[in-house]
Amino acid sequence: MTGLNFGVYQYFPNAIWLSIGVSILLFLLILQFFRNPLRIIPQEDDGLVYAPADGKVVVIEETEESEYFHDRRLQVSIFMSPVNVHVNRSPVSGLVKYYRYHPGKYLVAWHPKSSSENERTTTVIQTSGNTEILMRQIAGALARRIKNYLTEGQRVEQGVDIGFIKFGSRVDLFFPLGTDLKVNLGDKVKGNKTVVAELE
Repeated sequence: MTGLNFGVYQYFPNAIWLSIGVSILLFLLILQFFRNPLRIIPQEDDGLVYAPADGKVVVIEETEESEYFHDRRLQVSIFMSPVNVHVNRSPVSGLVKYYRYHPGKYLVAWHPKSSSENERTTTVIQTSGNTEILMRQIAGALARRIKNYLTEGQRVEQGVDIGFIKFGSRVDLFFPLGTDLKVNLGDKVKGNKTVVAELE
């Protein structure tokens, strides 16, 4: 940005203050995007599944999960806009049973095929009650990099940072059929604060 402002000053001196203002605005937007607020879980409970991300619930449906479970599951999808916190947190405590990274396309995150065609990671965590929860990080049209800090065989604690998706994206959760969901379509959720589901 310094180089750009210097160039503007050299060739368009009357526009330097506009250029500096735009630079400051872009800097503040990027700083806001990469923020990671401290979030303490209100109540640690193996039976509660907390939202892994901030955003809006855009999908609640029964669907076929074809990568790991190969059966019908209850899917909850959270869309993260560029203004949301993009840190992803573990929705439950447990053992990481499965992890895969998949390169792919960059369809808009709410596109029905983004879950299977976009760049994504798939993580399965087995709780102490032997329930397996699948979490899928999905890149969106603006997101070009997914970070996931987990490995298979690792134990993870509920609420810890487990990844990050840059610039607009989505997180899918897959539950056993009949799971008691605590959110509705259109709800706004916060990572480590909103209970998404209660396990048996």
